[in-house]
Parts: sequence; structure tokens; C-alpha cells
Amino acid sequence: MIEALLKLLKDYLYDVDIVWKKSYEEIKRLQLKRLKRMIKYAYNVPLYHKKYKEAGIKPDDIKSIEDIKKLPPITKDDIRKNFPHGIVPSNFTSKAIKLATSGSTGKPVVIYSDYSTVMKNIIAYIRILKAYGAKWNKTRITVIGDLAYGTAGYAAFASSLPSFIMKALSLKNLQLISIDEEVTEMAEKIAEFEPEFLNGYPGILHILAMLKMEKGIGKNISPSYISSSGGVLDDATRKYIEDAFNARVFDVYEATESGSVAFECKEGGYHIHSDMVYVEVVDENMEDVAPGEIGRAVITRLYGRGTPIIRYTGMDDYIRASERCLCGINTDCIGRVEGRRAHAIVTPTGKIIPPLSFTYIPSEVMQEENFYGIKQFQIVQESVDKVVIYVVPKEKNEKLDKIYEKIKKRYEERFEGIRIEIKETDKISSYGYLLPPVVISKVIKSH
Repeated sequence: MIEALLKLLKDYLYDVDIVWKKSYEEIKRLQLKRLKRMIKYAYNVPLYHKKYKEAGIKPDDIKSIEDIKKLPPITKDDIRKNFPHGIVPSNFTSKAIKLATSGSTGKPVVIYSDYSTVMKNIIAYIRILKAYGAKWNKTRITVIGDLAYGTAGYAAFASSLPSFIMKALSLKNLQLISIDEEVTEMAEKIAEFEPEFLNGYPGILHILAMLKMEKGIGKNISPSYISSSGGVLDDATRKYIEDAFNARVFDVYEATESGSVAFECKEGGYHIHSDMVYVEVVDENMEDVAPGEIGRAVITRLYGRGTPIIRYTGMDDYIRASERCLCGINTDCIGRVEGRRAHAIVTPTGKIIPPLSFTYIPSEVMQEENFYGIKQFQIVQESVDKVVIYVVPKEKNEKLDKIYEKIKKRYEERFEGIRIEIKETDKISSYGYLLPPVVISKVIKSH
């Protein structure tokens, strides 16, 4: 453990500041170096060895970042079908950490990790804190996460290595809260701790915001910044949380398979951890889309042992391609995460429309009318030509009819050829710490 701690401190001194201290060109060279190393490692993993051999590719064929296009993509089904022995090298040690994804798309997957991967994820978190002026050993930080055994949250915060590090460094400024705790008790604990930096899933942050706004529970919770991660943060949820806590909410894009991918800076750019991951934004033919356009996320992780993640399409996310941000963080950027493919709308012509390109409409209409009469909503595509929008009104009011009419018209324009219905309901059920999906599509999509 002492050796692992010393390595973490060495990585902290070097890796945390890379994105500020190294030039963009230097980071790109480092990225290529780490990519080559990971491909050589992956070549000894049965799944990747078979894929690369069938494609006629050897590690030495990758001489530039652009050469990554020569590599065949890896899907979630590939990992699932080759589990357990085909997704790690034959000599992988018994110290492997087994991690399971949340299964939010209905298809969970299990991969193997190791302590070097865990440490890199900690480094990424410390980097994000630094971007917002927080100090990992001084700023009061509350992390609400899934700390159950076998989860990424457990590996990063509650497993033996991070537990040893926190004890060795006497990190009394860090509060860890499991999502399984009762929310009222959770709110009271957070209020007592008075964090300056609060991190959690968008769902649990929304619930805490509702407790404060509607019941006055946790009214003393007033962090300077709130970090939302582990789920898609839509505009309405972000605004509600910001209004409740009077704090800036920024988004972090991460997943069990990839670790931390990107984070939103103070200027609003989503900075990729370019020294840790390589991100492609592609169309259905695996060709890069232009900046400003929406495509599928293809992720390559540039560190760690266990199961390599190279040209992985299994996160099933839509993201927007973007130019670089000029805030001083010298990495590539993406636009915001537009949503899971599983929750996109498909039109009668076969066009797929990602969630965040239309979930803002109810909030936009309410802002135009200066009447915020809808407490919650959910968009359900019942068939290829029918969408039902369920709304929970705050209270009965004649202004709602105009709001509904405008929302219906906007969606008819957005979803060409689809009939729109708006139905009031008393409640849209949530699932523990998870918000109910803003969009549910019952239409099968071709991939």
C-alpha cells in the first residue's frame, strides 16, 4: 500500500497539472505515446488479438493518432460475450478489481480493473477540483455516490487503496455518502458538514433541491460549486438545482468503462482529459462529424490494466463535436452530452433525434411566458408516429392551457410527422437516486 501511495503522489505531482503546464501539441504527443502502449497491451488480450488479427493490424501499424481509425471498434456485446477470460491477458493477476456498469441502457456489462486505473480516476477528480479552485486536502467536499461493492464509486472512494490513502493523509475534509441512504438524513448530514463542493448524480441532486425548495430540509446547504456526474444533465434539471442552492452546477462526463472522460470548465467548454482518453465523435458509418454536429461517442482509455477500452462504442452516447476552448486548459473539447441513444426519438423517416436537442422546449416556453407552472415532465414515444408528453403541474392555472398549446406546437415542428399529446399526471415515478428518464422511446432503433 505504501508503494501505491507513493505512486499516487508521483502521479499527482505530474499528471494533475499536465493540462495547464503542457502545450496542446505536447499533450497530443503524450496521447499518442500512451495510445501505442495501450494497443500493445491490448494485443495480448484474446478479444482484441482476434479482432486485430482479422483486420490485419499489428501494434506497430499505429504511428499516429489518426491511425486509430485502422482499428476495429469494440462493442458492449464483444466484452459481454468474451467475459471473463477473453477480456484480460492470460497472465492478469488475481488482484483484479471487477466492475459492473449500471445497466442504464438495459444492458449491463462487467469489466476488470486494477489499482493503477483507480489511481488515475482519483487524479482526474483532483484535476476537476483544481479547475474550480478547490483543493483536495482543504476544501470541504461531499461526494454522493454508489459505494456498493463492484461499482466504480466503490473502487474510487471506498475500496482498500483509497481508504488507506484517506486514512494516511487524514482527509477529514471529505464526506462520502452512499446513495442508499434515506434522502432526508442525507440532506441533514450534508447541511451539518457544510461542503463548499458538492458532487452527485443529477437525480439525487434534484431530489435534494426539491427537499430544500418545497420542505425546507437542508436549507443550510450552500456550496460554491456543484458537480453533476453519472447521468445526463438536462437544462431544466440544471436550472432547478442552481436555483435551489444558488450555486453554479457543472457537468462531468464519465462512465464505468472509460473513467472520467470530460468536464465542463468555468467558460462552459467540455474539456477532455486528453492525456487519459481519446474521444471520437462519429456518424453511423464511423466517420468523424464536423464541429457543432452530433455523433456517437467512441472512447479509448489510455491508461490502466485489466480490460482495455479501445475504440469502444458501448457507452451508447450522443455527444456534440466541438472546437477547442481557449480558457487555458490545453486539451481537445466536446460539446455537451446530448443523451443516450436508447432514449432518442426516431421519426417516421428513420431520423434519430437526441434528447438534449429538444428537452429544453418546456423550459423555454415557460420562460417566454414568464410562468413556471410545470413541476416535472416526461416525453414518451409510444410509436413511430405518436409522442405523449406527461406533465406534473405545480397547481391548476388558466395559463397552463397556453403553455401546453405552445409546447405541443413546438414539438410538432421538431418531430416532423409525429402526433403530439399532452397529458397531466400527479406523479412521474423516480427510481431511488435516479431521475426518471426525461425521454422514453418504445421504438426499436437500428444501429
